[in-house]
Formats: sequence, C-alpha cells, structure tokens
Amino acid sequence: MAKPPFIELPDAEPIPILFEDRSVIAIDKPAGWMLVPHSWQRTGWNLQAAIASSINAGHFWARSRNLKFLRYIHRLDADTSGVLLFGKSFGAVETYGDLFETRRMEKRYLAIVHGRPREQEWTCRLPLGPDPQQVGRIRVDRREGKECETFFRALRSRGDFTLVEAHPLTGRQHQLRVHLSACGHGILGDPLYGPSAEEAPYTRPPLALRSVELAYRDPFTKRPVRILAPTEAWLKRYGWPAIEDQPAAPAPASPPAPRPKPGERRH
Repeated sequence: MAKPPFIELPDAEPIPILFEDRSVIAIDKPAGWMLVPHSWQRTGWNLQAAIASSINAGHFWARSRNLKFLRYIHRLDADTSGVLLFGKSFGAVETYGDLFETRRMEKRYLAIVHGRPREQEWTCRLPLGPDPQQVGRIRVDRREGKECETFFRALRSRGDFTLVEAHPLTGRQHQLRVHLSACGHGILGDPLYGPSAEEAPYTRPPLALRSVELAYRDPFTKRPVRILAPTEAWLKRYGWPAIEDQPAAPAPASPPAPRPKPGERRH
C-alpha cells in the first residue's frame, strides 16, 4: 500500500512529510497550528490532538503506515513554520527527546528581522524567564532566568530588513524571538516582541520565522540524518528572493548540556 507523502487532517491543507523512518516522522508544520494551546478558544488548532484523532479514525495516511501512535518530540511556536519531529512510539519520543536535552540535535532557523546588524555573526547568551506581568510572554532575566545561547548569522539585507540564520544551542520558550529583540532586531510580524508588536493585527505580516533544518546522528543506526524544509515559497511570501537550501558554515560547537534531573525537560 503506497504511503501518501503528507498528513491529511479534516478541514485543513495537507501537511507535507519531509522525512520518515521506522522511529520518527518529520513534517513541515504550517503556521497557525499549536502544540500546547494556551486557551480554550484555540483548541481547534491543536495539532497533536488533531493527529491523534486522525489516527484513531483510521484515516488513510495513518492506516497505510499502520500507525497507532505519533507524538511531538520538541515544540515550535504556533506561528512558526517548518521542521517538526514526531516519534512513532513512547520509546522514540524519549530517545530522540534526549538528543534535544543533551544538545546533540542541531537546529537551524531563518528569520527576517528589523534593521541591519552591525556584525555578520554574533552569539547571544542572555538568560530567559517568564514575564510575571504577562502570561505566555518571556523576558530577559539576568537574576533568575535559565541559561540560554543562540548563534546568529546575517545572510543578506534589503532596505530596513535582514535575513538572519539562527542556531539555538538551547531550547527555551520564545528563545529566538526574545534574543533577537534584545539585540535590537525583532522579528518581522512578531506580535509580542519588537516593532511589529505595535502594529494592528490586520496590518501585521505573519511571523517571519521558519525552522529549516534538523541534523543529528540516528540513535539506533548511528548514521547522520539531515532534514530540510523548503524555503523558496516562505521567502517569496515576504517578497524575498530564493536562497539555496543549504546552510552556511556550521555554528560554533557547544559542549553537551548537563543531563536533566528526573522529571525535568529542557526543550
């Protein structure tokens, strides 16, 4: 039985499958789908719940794979699109989750930001924590925030905007958005941080942040795996020309993170 190269959910556009093996499926998550809805009004766009419901209903994309289980291993913000990895079993979720927790999963994003950075490459290590003044918002917290590190590279500029490549070495909530805002280069269309937060919702462009690559060594076969999400259509949406779907020089290596305490999740 041929397996369709996408996940088909009711009343939604098909979601492309970028990569699949015996343990995981990587999808090209569209913007708008949430993994952990923050309010009951958005539960209709709960991607995890929609996928589980589709599997239980025996929809063809799942039935053709004999899927009984599929759960996200890491998270993307609702308005962030791109590579999202799911495990086909509880064991896969735990095993691949460990790659994220111990910084053995390489992550690469593209963002269109306000302004032109003074340096072509830089690293931000500002600690982050929840904003006590607003639920769901993150802020720089030098006293009690969790350690955080992102490597950035400016790729090209057009007018008052710059296309930036981001390599998060940790996996905190809103990490790229807050780090770029703290560096004076908020992401275009960001409703929480930076200049776009002041725009009316009907004039604000979609959040210009996309997960474009995951790279790791398969924990079972030990073979290198590299999963890419296409960028041409995403860039065209913002009026930018296409770039090659290849990374520039890799980000500086970071030492493995300390293993988390029992029950603690770092991503």
